[in-house]
Amino acid sequence: MFDRDALIAACEAHGRVVRVVIAAVHGSAPREVGAAMCVWDRGQSGTIGGGALEYQLAQAARGLEQDRVSRHALGPDLGQCCGGAVEVLSEVYDLSRAIALPTDVIARGSGAMPLAVKRILREARNQGQIPEPQRIEGWIVEGVRAPDRPLWIWGAGHVGRALVDVLHPVPCIAITWVDTGAERFPDVVPDGITVVPARDPARLVSRTPAHADHLILTYSHDLDLSLCHALLTHGFGSAGLIGSATKWARFRKRLDALGHRADQIARITCPIGDPALGKQPHMIAIGVAHRLLMERRQARPRTEVHA
Repeated sequence: MFDRDALIAACEAHGRVVRVVIAAVHGSAPREVGAAMCVWDRGQSGTIGGGALEYQLAQAARGLEQDRVSRHALGPDLGQCCGGAVEVLSEVYDLSRAIALPTDVIARGSGAMPLAVKRILREARNQGQIPEPQRIEGWIVEGVRAPDRPLWIWGAGHVGRALVDVLHPVPCIAITWVDTGAERFPDVVPDGITVVPARDPARLVSRTPAHADHLILTYSHDLDLSLCHALLTHGFGSAGLIGSATKWARFRKRLDALGHRADQIARITCPIGDPALGKQPHMIAIGVAHRLLMERRQARPRTEVHA
């Protein structure tokens, strides 16, 4: 996906930025079509993989004056063992060009726009279908990455810290981390995480987006229950609760007594993670992350393209 917001932020911070994207893959290659990085005079973000390929293209990007498409045979040209070849689009942006980009699908190429590309744009704009990155008849098409989906992590204990450690580098997730006091958080929190100390976390639920995802893993069963009650009252995209089957059976009875229907209560997942991975905090976090990302992938609309 084309991360338009990240490109705009890079231009705001660094001025001239070159976005380097894998436009086509032939045979074996380190990364897939759509893998991209942004390059500026003294730095870069993102990755197209491949070590030597990325280094060479980043160096070339810093001296680039206009957009270009290049082809690289990974074995003969770069001494890599993949054996395939890639076509790469390097585009030079300033802030005004980045801001002018479409917010749904970005298509560019030379000559008249092919009918296949027009069809993709029509389906994307009329039906909300976001295409996979691809090159069609010399044109490159990329769907724009959706805004980050909010994830609220309630609890800064061992599992909460493991979840933040695993999930904070993942794109499309905006993490808000809540616990009852500032002292409960680690001294160093990854960039991009919103930390919220709150004496009564359950009162914050009313401020959360109705489509947000939630993971409840506080030090207190009473607080966990209050958060479940508040979420069932307020609404949520998904919710997971740490605990055993016994804990969840007790919670279901108490939530039923609080007036919640059985089908509503069943929307909360408990236990969380993958039992086959074990109960070590990072194993729980890996299981939760896999489930969360697979649910989002399955929910994402796709476009089938017949070029």
